[in-house]
Amino acid sequence: MKTDREAGFDGLVTAVRRFRDERDWAQFHNPKDLAVSIAIEAAELLEQFQWKDARAAAAHVADDAGRRAVGDEMADVLILLVSCADTLGVDLVAAAHDKLARNAVKYPVEKARGNAAKYDRL
Repeated sequence: MKTDREAGFDGLVTAVRRFRDERDWAQFHNPKDLAVSIAIEAAELLEQFQWKDARAAAAHVADDAGRRAVGDEMADVLILLVSCADTLGVDLVAAAHDKLARNAVKYPVEKARGNAAKYDRL
């Protein structure tokens, strides 16, 4: 039998749900509060890079402690995003694939390659 870690994304969803349910936190996991929490955790990820130029940011993530701190913030964002998707019944993997397909139409390779412009300016 696979562990949650070995079960990939589905195992992550199961582990997040179990963590939430063991603490009786589902009562607090409404879409609005989860979205707010995602934004807060994303800001904490940004804080890891605040006031750092590109060189200092690269040095921060090259350091084990810095990379671990950034990884922790990224994990918080992912856990809350998984919780929000679970609460709303959104298949996050399917939604990401669908969005990539739509973005491929908006950003065709021949126009977008090496270009950071928004799709309406390509």
